[in-house]
Amino acid sequence: MPQGWAARAALPEFPWDRLAPYGEKARAHPGGIVDLSIGTPVDATPLVVQEALRAAADAPGYPLTVGTTAVRHALVDWVGRRLGATVTEQQVVPSIGSKELVSLLPSLLGLEPGTRVLIPALAYPTYDVGARLAGCVPVPVDDPTTEDPGNVGLIWLNSPSNPTGAVTPPEELARIVAWARQHDILVASDECYLELGWDVEPVSVLDPAVSGRDVTGLLALHSLSKRSNLAGYRAGFAVGDEAAVAAVIEARKHIGLLVPGPVQAAMVAALGDDQHVKEQRARYAARRDRLKPAVEKAGFRIEHSLAGLYLWCTRDEPCWDTVEALAAVGVLAAPGVFYGDAGANHVRMALTATDERIEAAADRLATLS
Repeated sequence: MPQGWAARAALPEFPWDRLAPYGEKARAHPGGIVDLSIGTPVDATPLVVQEALRAAADAPGYPLTVGTTAVRHALVDWVGRRLGATVTEQQVVPSIGSKELVSLLPSLLGLEPGTRVLIPALAYPTYDVGARLAGCVPVPVDDPTTEDPGNVGLIWLNSPSNPTGAVTPPEELARIVAWARQHDILVASDECYLELGWDVEPVSVLDPAVSGRDVTGLLALHSLSKRSNLAGYRAGFAVGDEAAVAAVIEARKHIGLLVPGPVQAAMVAALGDDQHVKEQRARYAARRDRLKPAVEKAGFRIEHSLAGLYLWCTRDEPCWDTVEALAAVGVLAAPGVFYGDAGANHVRMALTATDERIEAAADRLATLS
């Protein structure tokens, strides 16, 4: 049994390593691989953002943890315009992508080892990892309000969901928020796919219909990776409860987690320009319109997938059998078990492939046995 630091550092196997052999099989297809496994953007970073980055390239000094005045203003403005929430500069903080905050939030908040962290039953694996890194106990749940609130220090929400694309309705979010406030538990809401609603329009946990125009006890996490093709820039932010933001800032100062100045300038440009978001959304919508019927025609049942960049699919068989069958026709998908035991019979297919590769995937799915 590991002791001391070894027990603290005990992490699950990195899931994507298990997918490597299936990737090799898919690459052997005469037409090459169609990789729908990881949701990494493939389209160009908007020119307005590239130009802002270039203009800020002369950056010899250290950036501030709290961010430049310009980026804080841009964040406050965007939150008001897009999320409908009124916040101050003291309630926002830029981050090195959103994964930094997902993986470190329990540590940055100073949660005591052994504290329970409630995470979605089907979820991005990093919620679990972040809890473990802090010595906390991750607890997968379908509904946080059914849990004993004792020794719970943090609740993670994720809408639209990765991997399922499910969207939590405002009234459901409000019910969870009310329960968490009753028990003085911070709610952290991962909203990276908020601007990619298809069949329904997702809302933020900071939306007045959820928060009651009071962001106390709430922290929303956002990323510019998907909506602005900035995954390579590592640009994200947190906004909400002033005390929680202050705790995150203080810890990040000590660690030296600084968003580079040129990236902050790029964030200002991206947050101030809505047109490129509409254009990127249209690209993903077209790819979804091509891939979704092909997946269904190939015998899959698509569940949830109301928003975001993924189709959550099943053929009612073990997910690794589906992954193997897809790899045989040159398509790589993510096994659902990566996101929790409840995904054991599902796979996740990403829309983040070029138009040509999405077309190839649709053609190959027609040959799937």
